[in-house]
Amino acid sequence: MKIYTKSGDGGVTGRLGGERVLKCHPQIEACGAVDEVNCQLGWAATLDLPHRVQGVLRPIQHELFALGAQLAGGEATLSADSVSRMEREIDEFSATLPPLTQFILPGGGPGAAALHLARATCRRAERRVVAWTEQSPQSLNLALAYLNRLGDLLFVLARTVCHESGGEEIVWQK
Repeated sequence: MKIYTKSGDGGVTGRLGGERVLKCHPQIEACGAVDEVNCQLGWAATLDLPHRVQGVLRPIQHELFALGAQLAGGEATLSADSVSRMEREIDEFSATLPPLTQFILPGGGPGAAALHLARATCRRAERRVVAWTEQSPQSLNLALAYLNRLGDLLFVLARTVCHESGGEEIVWQK
């Protein structure tokens, strides 16, 4: 089987069920944005991150793949347990960090910066899914909660990597 079909050369793509839509359709934008988050996490996982942070990323990548399939019109396989798990992880990692009293700039070393980029990409995905909710025939409440919590978790993971690698958090200067 060839990887290219040429069927998308005119700016359209196929949805599950065979319907053709523009590649800028809100559903396609949402799926693509979730794929971008997954790619960012895959890249971040190749960096020298603490083992406990690495252990958090792979399950999320699998969940993001499932979320993308759901957004494409497939069966919803994410559960509220995923959101609860991320809340526990946020609490556990946050407990090891100094309190945040000011805004910080993204950075703090390569691993932390990669996770900050994944966080920003996650927030874009969240916005794209919000846009898709206007037309989606399915409820996307869990998808939105998942992406919202993931953005929070990625922020905490970026701070964790910065602190554990000896990086410096740069405070925003007004």
